Amino acid sequence: MTATWSVNTDIFQQNAVKVKNNQPIMAVVKNNAYHYGLAFAVDQFLQAGITTFSTTSLREAIQIRQLAPDATIFLMNAVYDFDAIRDNDIQMTLPSLSYYYENKHHLAGIRVHLEFENLLHRSGFKTLAEIKEVLTDHSKNSEPKMIISGIWTHFGYADEFDVPDYDIERKQWLNVLNTLLDEGHHFDMIHAQNSASFYREGQVVLPYHTHARVGIALYGSRPYSSLNEDDIIQSLKVKANVIQVREVQQGDYCGYSFAFEATRNHTKLAVVDIGYGDGILRSRAQHEAIINNKRYPIRALMMSHMFVEVDDSVQAQDEVILYNNYMRIDEFTFKGVGANSEQLSAMNHDSLQKEYC
Repeated sequence: MTATWSVNTDIFQQNAVKVKNNQPIMAVVKNNAYHYGLAFAVDQFLQAGITTFSTTSLREAIQIRQLAPDATIFLMNAVYDFDAIRDNDIQMTLPSLSYYYENKHHLAGIRVHLEFENLLHRSGFKTLAEIKEVLTDHSKNSEPKMIISGIWTHFGYADEFDVPDYDIERKQWLNVLNTLLDEGHHFDMIHAQNSASFYREGQVVLPYHTHARVGIALYGSRPYSSLNEDDIIQSLKVKANVIQVREVQQGDYCGYSFAFEATRNHTKLAVVDIGYGDGILRSRAQHEAIINNKRYPIRALMMSHMFVEVDDSVQAQDEVILYNNYMRIDEFTFKGVGANSEQLSAMNHDSLQKEYC
């Protein structure tokens, strides 16, 4: 028996179509498509009518080009291997004023997207004035030069509802964008919305934008809790197996470092073949698992095993579910276990059996 990471391909693609909502979507496929598998995700998204992709890795961008020769590919991180960018027709962020001046001669022929920093402060031009400086200098440059084909930002607070920051970053961005458009500047691609912003705006692209840049919703997780579960469907199931059922008595300690103390006699613990070495977060193990359609509390987590307190109906070889569409990644996100992407990223695809069905 082996713990398994399993994706229902039909549900994955149906969810992608539902999320897309006939809107122009740029699918975020960074980190091996949130660990769903880059080749798998690109193929499924192409079938769902999505032909524009973004990632943070040049290596992944080149792989996407091999998988989708006609796709539009945007690299969200700036790199210095300019020949690889040109050779693979990859569009790339322009992240700062200093990067522009240091590399503008190397960027000849490369399509770049001007990045506005906004409230996240991770990357990008800090002000409208800096963006205008680049546009002015670029227009005066008579040498072979880069092609300014896009402009973008990231909404870092779109999933926060108890603070005004999303409204602030949205307003700042639209002021920058509308000023540039009013001054006659043209951009082939304009994108800002992540999954949370896309859904907050009614699953439509913002005015004057060419794409919404959607990630986690395409992989089956809600970006915020007030969304109905039926709006986004999880295709992923993470399942393990009961190896055996042990009986312990009141006062017995179970697991390393006195992890669990039995409070009654004849307590039954299922020994399950999955643990933190397989990517189950300790904070996730503070909650339940499903066995035979019933939720049971996880009592202790070890590297390759966990203890689940069960009743007489559970026996060896029963299936144990850690995640499925009834015990979703986003359920535990909203319970404080960790971000959707954090839980997905933790999964160990070397130790888990991986399957598409």
